[in-house]
Amino acid sequence: MSRAFVFPGQGAQAIGMGQALADGYPVARAVFEEVDDALEENLSALIWEGDIETLTMTQNAQPALMATSLAAMRALQAEGVELDAAAFAAGHSLGEYSALAATRALSLGDTARLLRIRGLAMQQAVPVGVGAMAAVLGLDLAAVRDVAAEAAQGQVCEAANDNDPAQVVVSGHKEAVERATELAKAKGAKRAVMLPVSAPFHCQLMAPAAEAMADALASVDIQAPQVPVVANVLAAPVQDPEEIRDLLVRQITGAVRWRESVEYMVSQGVDEVWEIGAGKALSGMVRRIDRSVTCRAVGTADDIKAVLDTLA
Repeated sequence: MSRAFVFPGQGAQAIGMGQALADGYPVARAVFEEVDDALEENLSALIWEGDIETLTMTQNAQPALMATSLAAMRALQAEGVELDAAAFAAGHSLGEYSALAATRALSLGDTARLLRIRGLAMQQAVPVGVGAMAAVLGLDLAAVRDVAAEAAQGQVCEAANDNDPAQVVVSGHKEAVERATELAKAKGAKRAVMLPVSAPFHCQLMAPAAEAMADALASVDIQAPQVPVVANVLAAPVQDPEEIRDLLVRQITGAVRWRESVEYMVSQGVDEVWEIGAGKALSGMVRRIDRSVTCRAVGTADDIKAVLDTLA
């Protein structure tokens, strides 16, 4: 089996995530403690005992999801699953930062601080209510790009996430995205639904956030990852630290090429994907991209026991 480790993005957050890992594995607890120290606040208390509305705020959700993913990864490593057991790592949007931290390209503290800055910058880039995102189900990327171009009418409307063959997310000005949902339905989409997000991610409206991230990333130490990381912007592996720095800036306004990223890894022989962290959204996408790939969600102590049993 050739394996890839993948790391989830925003939307997977849940109160209590990672708590059982922290209770069962000292290395997992240390991850949450290091993130708390880096942010100079008790984020772990919010994750485990807070309210979902506060956790879902972009500036909280992003470092929280990364911490949960890294806690799961460290717990796996404590059980003897080495990082180089994977041929590739990849992450969906903010999950790319988790992948870079897991592969030692970024330090855990730097990753937490970067995601806090990223979350705030993305939230502040567009006034609340001005932007929106919508998921289009049942049309391919080319068709959704045509819909977005037709819906724009002088505003921003772009294909932001190419998640799988049956789901593409559009992002931009609220009125344009609403027009896109109606156009998509008229052109044969099974569904086109507005998403409950706080900002229009991965489109040109995020340009101010990209500038903020360029500043934040300029002085951060980046190493070559110990496992090739498939970048969202390229749908191809990247190992040069300066290219990683540039791609993390471009990722803010660029599309998440998840379908192509998975197809690339499969083309290189990957036949098993482990989703490291909260939720199972990426596993569902991977199955829709290629049903021959075995998917395993690894986000809890029970999940770790289950995958270890499969390796025994």
